[in-house]
Amino acid sequence: MFEIEIKSPVDDLGAIRRRLEALNAVHVGSVEQSDTYFAHPCRDFGRTDEALRIRSQGSKETLYYKGPKVDSETKTREEIAVPLTDAEAMRKVLRRLGFVPAAVVEKSRDIYRLDGVEVVLDNVKGLGTFVELEVQGEDIEQGKAVLKEAMSSLGLEGSERRSYLELLMEKD
Repeated sequence: MFEIEIKSPVDDLGAIRRRLEALNAVHVGSVEQSDTYFAHPCRDFGRTDEALRIRSQGSKETLYYKGPKVDSETKTREEIAVPLTDAEAMRKVLRRLGFVPAAVVEKSRDIYRLDGVEVVLDNVKGLGTFVELEVQGEDIEQGKAVLKEAMSSLGLEGSERRSYLELLMEKD
């Protein structure tokens, strides 16, 4: 399964929120997330364009593997998510295997659904505000077309292919 995503930096999340309301988007909820990224002991994830992270959201924690981007326009990539019942044990396993925490990305998110597209309004600590549009599926071209239509509906322009982790690391 591919995560087909387009991310756009924005100056005014309020304007996007009002646009979503006018389009009758469904507000799913608001969450705080903390993503701890891990460095591989023998492989440079920056070079291979992969990521391994544990996402904490309230009492829920999930291990994610993200494969290299497969498209030049979007952030489309394979994503594997494993819900953790004992995140501390998983951190211990990762440390024993030589993985070390590399960075933490913290964000506040407002999540909406608009015509089958997940629309996320992000406020990322140290980076600013963004809108992420996402669908999941196997047909990348169809997913991209759906996302581009949603971008147009929301008046979004431009796309940022770098992850929040990449943007934070470049900033430092």
